[in-house]
Amino acid sequence: MYSSSLAGVDVFSDLIRGVRSHGSLFGSSTLSPPWSLHFVDGAPLTLCAVLTGAGWIVPEDGPPEPLRAGESAIVRGPSTFTFVDEVGTSAEPIACGEHCATPEQGGTRHRLGWVDDPGGETSLIVGAYPVRGEIGRPLLDALPVVLRVDSGGAGDPVLEHLAAEVAIDAPGQQVVLDRLLDWLLVCSLREWFDRPDGRPPAWWAAQRDPVVGDALRLLHAEPAAPWTVGALAGRTGVSRSTLAKRFADLVGEPPLTYLTRWRMTLAADLLAGPGSATISDIARTVGYSDPFGFSAAFKRVRGVNPSDFRRAALQRS
Repeated sequence: MYSSSLAGVDVFSDLIRGVRSHGSLFGSSTLSPPWSLHFVDGAPLTLCAVLTGAGWIVPEDGPPEPLRAGESAIVRGPSTFTFVDEVGTSAEPIACGEHCATPEQGGTRHRLGWVDDPGGETSLIVGAYPVRGEIGRPLLDALPVVLRVDSGGAGDPVLEHLAAEVAIDAPGQQVVLDRLLDWLLVCSLREWFDRPDGRPPAWWAAQRDPVVGDALRLLHAEPAAPWTVGALAGRTGVSRSTLAKRFADLVGEPPLTYLTRWRMTLAADLLAGPGSATISDIARTVGYSDPFGFSAAFKRVRGVNPSDFRRAALQRS
């Protein structure tokens, strides 16, 4: 059953757990203009960080974004993108995918080097970020196509560690790179969501509210509990009407509607993952004693019944 202690539980932590790096593809490139790298694998998330020099991220769908030394960008897939010395460059694109292993093959480091002008090169670190399961989808859906983070923030020390680690070849390197990428992703998302001109999802600000934040933490810590609005209000120390209004105002939907959607996300992750749990088992795990009630709720939220969802997920894997 999905359950944990309330300490340390929040919406962001739950969602980011579904976007863990594992076997990420890392590349270290030193480039001298003109140059153009075309990232063709369509990874769900790709990190691009510039150590020296500068360039432009050019997504398939969206305007070009400049990227200077010390800055990083997270590009949301599955569309491809290019990283170029300047928009409209004359360089022939080099496809990243032909020279690199895919994340499923265990990841690799690669170096592309042509430095005719040692003073004008750009050094780039790239990490392709596989995303598995359904839990991280609400986080991915909240992101723009390109999320650019300026230098001077909490991610700078992480970027320095990344640069040092990708430059060596040592036992356990892939594990270190994966965890550093997780760390940099969290730092980048925090900074982007907290920008004055940012457009964070409603739950980002709501989790900091003293009442609604507690309610969200309870729902995520104990999603299978038999929650009512009254029970949730009692645990957060306010009246039922106060919680209902405050939750809807900040999150954009009533507490139990939010809970149902989160339960169906957890169920979808179980249905799409390995294992032989039955529909009844999964229903009980996410708080439904009646598998028929669970199936009706799942179809209402996800648009397909659990059996068809599982069958489609198995065909995709």
